[in-house]
Amino acid sequence: MGGGNAQKSAAARLKNLKEAGKTDAQRKEASAKARADAGAFTCKICRGGFMINVQPPTLYLHVTAKHPTVKDPFDCFDSLKDYDPSDPKGLKKIAGPACVPVKKKKKEKKVESLDDMLNAGLTKGKKKKK
Repeated sequence: MGGGNAQKSAAARLKNLKEAGKTDAQRKEASAKARADAGAFTCKICRGGFMINVQPPTLYLHVTAKHPTVKDPFDCFDSLKDYDPSDPKGLKKIAGPACVPVKKKKKEKKVESLDDMLNAGLTKGKKKKK
């Protein structure tokens, strides 16, 4: 009976780990961070978890879809305290009332009639060469 490949597999695994350059402590730290990030946002009502990179509109969508009786989204997520569904990107809050963009007035172009241009020596179209 021949030996199994378990020893070869274990040796190859150790070699690959050494080549990756991460120590056991670094791998444990990375996996702990990944577990913490996976449950960064937790709904207070249903205990549903959301990853750390989720945007407030997605959290608000959860509140409206799963908990329609909840009046304030803050009851589900602390991060939705000042969230405005009519301004999902928060542009109104950043701009504020003092930073209202002012429309610049366009200068009126002097409109000349076709007769004035013809009298000035301009022609209506290109002349053909003879």
